[in-house]
Amino acid sequence: MILPVCYSSTVPVARSGEKLVWANGVELCLETFGAPADPAVLLMAGSTSSMDWWENGLCARIAAGLRFVIRYDQRDTGRSVTYAPGAPEYTGADLVRDALGLLDSLRVQRAHFVGMSMGGGLAQWLASAYPDRVASLTLVSTSPGSGDELPPMSDELRATFESPPPDPDWSDREAVVAAAVEAWRPYAGSRPFDEARIRELAGRAFDRSTNIESSVKNHWLIESGEGAPGRAALREIAAPTLVVHGTADPFFALAHGEALAREIPNARLLPIDGMGHEYPPEWAWDTFVPALLPHTAEGR
Repeated sequence: MILPVCYSSTVPVARSGEKLVWANGVELCLETFGAPADPAVLLMAGSTSSMDWWENGLCARIAAGLRFVIRYDQRDTGRSVTYAPGAPEYTGADLVRDALGLLDSLRVQRAHFVGMSMGGGLAQWLASAYPDRVASLTLVSTSPGSGDELPPMSDELRATFESPPPDPDWSDREAVVAAAVEAWRPYAGSRPFDEARIRELAGRAFDRSTNIESSVKNHWLIESGEGAPGRAALREIAAPTLVVHGTADPFFALAHGEALAREIPNARLLPIDGMGHEYPPEWAWDTFVPALLPHTAEGR
């Protein structure tokens, strides 16, 4: 059933509602916005994140630009297949094939891949290994990977890795949401941290997640798996590429985005002033969406 969603008073956007599909041998949860006849835009979430972090309003706004927007829960997030906490039974290569299987389930041959952080790394892999499936790349808050010349994470953020807080009671919604808010706080940029927004999104993710503990822990433990391209493969990416990077990213400093834009042929860099290591927040949509729509204008 197609549910009507209004992005504005004049632009109705069709929204599919969540559905489970069989892709690459596992069950994944997805949701679409817009018409299947329009160019497909696949949103790939970052580590530990369910599709909820690609906010409803952003998805609807992109779809209102005549795009078929697809967001989904990667393994161990949301309603997709999950594994025991601390024991993921898959690799990065599996996550790459999941994206292709998901497109196959929707009968989409080519898509515009938009990846945030880890999702951006997977999108680079897809463009390198499966160029016929990638109409374009948009890389948000991500990195080319290893390189001594690339700056490390901020001292504040490093401290959270070196001295992590104790686990919350994973059955206690309030405790898990509070922990998520504090986990996201050091990733913010130079603008004031929007605690209310992060609290709302974390609560939505908790409510939808089959196993929130696995969601938080397992992506940090996966290995790349077979076929992972090295940094040199960036030079062979043929897909038109837009690099979107916050100027105040504490995890991957702006130099990471600059390196991507420099090493991927004909890539374009879109710095967003004050944005941290985060999904484009609502205040940035007026910059992000007008750049994304012409970049993804090619048909399926």
